Amino acid sequence: MGIEKHKKSLTVAPFECAWHEELRFREAGRGCVAFEASAQNDVTLVFREHVGSQHYHYKMDNSPHYTVIFGSHRNRRLKIEVDGKTVVDVVGIGLCCSSAFQSYWISIYDGLISIGKGKFPFHNLVFQWLDSNPNCNVQYVGLSSWDKHVGYRNINVLPFYPDQNVLLSCLDCKGYDGDVEGDEGIDGFEKWGLPNFLESWDLADMVFVVGPERRAVPAHKVILGASGDFNFDSLDGNVIQLPLISYPLLHAFLEYIYTGRTQIVEWQLTSLQDLSLQFNVSPLIKQCEEIIDRFKMNKKLFDSGKKVEIGNNDSKVRQFGLLPFEVPVDVRKLRHCLATAEHSDIDIHVEGHGLTAKSHKVILSLWSIPFAKMFTNGMIESSSSEIYLRDVSAEAFSIMLEFMYSGELVMDFKEMNSLLLDLLLLSDQFAVTSLQRECCKRILECLSEDTVCPILRAISSIPSCKLLEETCKRNFSMHFDYCTTASTEFVLLDEATFKDILQHADMTVTSEERVLDAIIAWCMQASEICGWTTVDELLNSLTPEQLFGKRLPSVDILLPLVRFPLMPSHLLERLENSRLSNRIPVFSQLVKEAIQYSGTGLPNSAIGQSVRFHHRRSSYKELQYIRDGDNNGVVYYAGTSYGEHEWVNPVLAKKISVTASSPPSRYTDPKALVSRTFQATFFAGPRMENGQICSWWMIDIGQDHQLMCNYYTLRQDGSTTFMRSWAFQGSMDGENWTNLRVHEKDQTICRSGQFASWPINGPTALLPFRFFRIILKGPSAADSNVWNLCICFIELYGYFR
Repeated sequence: MGIEKHKKSLTVAPFECAWHEELRFREAGRGCVAFEASAQNDVTLVFREHVGSQHYHYKMDNSPHYTVIFGSHRNRRLKIEVDGKTVVDVVGIGLCCSSAFQSYWISIYDGLISIGKGKFPFHNLVFQWLDSNPNCNVQYVGLSSWDKHVGYRNINVLPFYPDQNVLLSCLDCKGYDGDVEGDEGIDGFEKWGLPNFLESWDLADMVFVVGPERRAVPAHKVILGASGDFNFDSLDGNVIQLPLISYPLLHAFLEYIYTGRTQIVEWQLTSLQDLSLQFNVSPLIKQCEEIIDRFKMNKKLFDSGKKVEIGNNDSKVRQFGLLPFEVPVDVRKLRHCLATAEHSDIDIHVEGHGLTAKSHKVILSLWSIPFAKMFTNGMIESSSSEIYLRDVSAEAFSIMLEFMYSGELVMDFKEMNSLLLDLLLLSDQFAVTSLQRECCKRILECLSEDTVCPILRAISSIPSCKLLEETCKRNFSMHFDYCTTASTEFVLLDEATFKDILQHADMTVTSEERVLDAIIAWCMQASEICGWTTVDELLNSLTPEQLFGKRLPSVDILLPLVRFPLMPSHLLERLENSRLSNRIPVFSQLVKEAIQYSGTGLPNSAIGQSVRFHHRRSSYKELQYIRDGDNNGVVYYAGTSYGEHEWVNPVLAKKISVTASSPPSRYTDPKALVSRTFQATFFAGPRMENGQICSWWMIDIGQDHQLMCNYYTLRQDGSTTFMRSWAFQGSMDGENWTNLRVHEKDQTICRSGQFASWPINGPTALLPFRFFRIILKGPSAADSNVWNLCICFIELYGYFR
C-alpha cells in the first residue's frame, strides 16, 4: 500500500494510510502515541475503533474516528476532525517545517486530545481540545498523508499515564519499526498488582494446608471473600484444611483468583472444577465447564502433553479498566467488605477526626506503593493494626478509599468544588496514579478562569501533573485580563509559574498596561486590585525595598516581559515622568528604549530580535462605544468583513448568525435585527424551556471570534411593549450562560423606536464569549403579549478577536 520500510522508519505514499495491529491503545479511548515524522506539510494521524482497510483514506471514512492534521492548508494550520467534520482549525500551530525528522506526540483521554512537539509526552504542549461528546472506543492509530510522501519512525503507542516519568521511561523502550514482537519496555509499569501477593506471606491473614505433606499456602481473606464463598467463620485458627487436594491444584486455583488466568493439565480439569464449586468461584466454574464441553466435542483441540490455558481473553477483563486486579474478584463484595469492615486488618485514624475507616492492608497496598512499603518493610505499621495520618483531609481520604474498593470516583458537584484538589494532592501523596488521573480529568472538565489560580498553586509541587499545569497556564494566559482583575489570588503564584504565563505563546491581553499593572501587583503582593498609578503614589512615601520586599529582585526579571514599545506615546510619556521610572533603573531603561523605538520607527538589530517589539499573536481589537446607533460595534464591524469591504448585512454575509426563541416569521426575521433599519413591529415570541416561559434573541459572532463585551445597545421597535426585567448574557458554547448585566424593573426604555445603551461593569467585562443574548426575566410593560421581546436593533462593543 505504498509503504517502504527503512530500518526503523516507514514511508506513507500520498492519499494512503498505514495500519498495523501493534499500533493500538491498550485501553480504548485512552492512550498516547509518540513518533517522529519527516514532511513539508500534512502529517496526519487517524484514530479509529478498528483497523482501516488496505486502501483506506480518512476523507472517505464514514465510521467514527478522530483525525489530527499537522501542517494543513500548505503547512499553515493545525486541524482536528471528528468523523470527517472539522472541529478545530487554527493558524500557525504544530507545523511541519523541516524535511528532517521532528518529534511529535498526541494523547487521547476520554475525548481530551492533547498535541505537542518534542520527544517527551506532556512536554511542549502546543494545543488541546476537549470533545463534548467523546468517542471512548477509538483504539487503532493510522499513519496517513495528503499529497506528498511522509516518513514516520520511532513510533511508540503508550498507555495513558499522567506521571511523565513513567512516559519518559516508556520512551526509552524499543520503538515500532514495522516488525514488533511483543510490547517490551511497557509491561514493567503494569506488573504491580494482585499477582504480587499470590502465595505471599506479606499481609496474609489465613493459610491453606494441602496434601498429605500438609504444605502451608498463605492467602488473604478479603481477596478470597470477594471471589467466592469461603465460610471463614467456621475456620479453626484461620486455617483451611484440604488434605485431599494437591499443591499444584491449589496453586492453579489461587492463581486464577489472583491473576484471572492459570494453566492446568487436562486430567485435573474436573478436580479444579470441583474445587471451584466447593468455594463457589463462579467465573472459574464457568471456564472449566466450557473447556470440558469443548474437550468432549473434539479431543484434538487439546495436546495431551501440554497444559490447558484457563482465562478470560476479553480485552475488557479488567473491571472498569482501573482496578489492579482481574476477575473473579467481585467489586460489589469488595465494597461490602469496606462498608461492614469484614476481614479488616487495619484501623485508619486521621488527626482531628479520629477513626475514619476500617480497611484492608492488601487492598491499600494494591493501589499504593507507599502503603505497601509501610506495611511490609518493618516499619511500626507492619505489625500494628492501626495507622495515624496527619495533615490529611478525612473527607478526601474516605473518597480515596471508596475509589480503591470500586475503581470509580463518585463525587457530587458540591464535593468536587470543595474536595477535588485535596483528593488530587492525596492521590499524589500515596501514589494512587489511577485516582490522580481521574482527578486531573475532572479538574480539566470544570476548569474555569475562577479556579485556575488555586489549581496552579496546588499542583505546583506535583511533577506528574504537567498536562494539567500546562492547561491551567494556557487558560490563565488566554484570560489574562480577567484572571488578574477578578481577584488578587494570582499574586500567590510562584515566580516561575507567573513568568511562564507572561511568556506564554497564547497570552491574550487588551493592553500592555494591564501586563504592567499585573507584574507590579504581583511584585508587591498586593491585597487589593491596583494599577501602576496607585503604586506610583505609594513610592512618594515608601522606598522600592519597602514596597516590594523580598520580591524586589523579581522586578528586574519580570518587567522586561512587558512590551513597552507597543504602548501609546502619551502613556510612555507619563511612565517616563513617573516615580517608578525615577526609582527603578530597569523600568527607566525599558521606557526610554520604547520611546526611542516609537520615535525612530526602526529598531536596531538587537531590538529587532527582542519579543518586546513584536505584537502578541493573540490580541484584541478595541471597538469602543461612542453613541447610540454608531458604527463602532461588533455587528457593524462584521458587516464590513472586519474592515475589508463596504457594509452589508452580516447575517446575509454569513459573518454572524442570529436566532430567536420563536420561529422565523415576517415579524421575527433574524437578518432584520442587524439590518440597522427601523422595524415597526418586530419581536421574539415566548417558548417553554425547562418548565419556564422565556423569550430571547441570540447572536453568534462566529466560531473563530470572541468578544470581551463592555457595552451594548438596543432599540425598541414601533410598539409600546417595553421590557422591564431582562438579562444580557454571554456564553462560549450557546448552552451555559453567564450574566453580564441583569436588569430588574428598568424604566430606561419608555417610547417607541428609542435607543438605549448600558455598560458592563466588573470582571465579567473581561471574559471573552462567542454567543450573546437578551433574555426576558419577567413580563414586559404592555396590555397584551407581555412575553414578546420587542427590539429591532442590537449592537455590542468591547475587545474583539
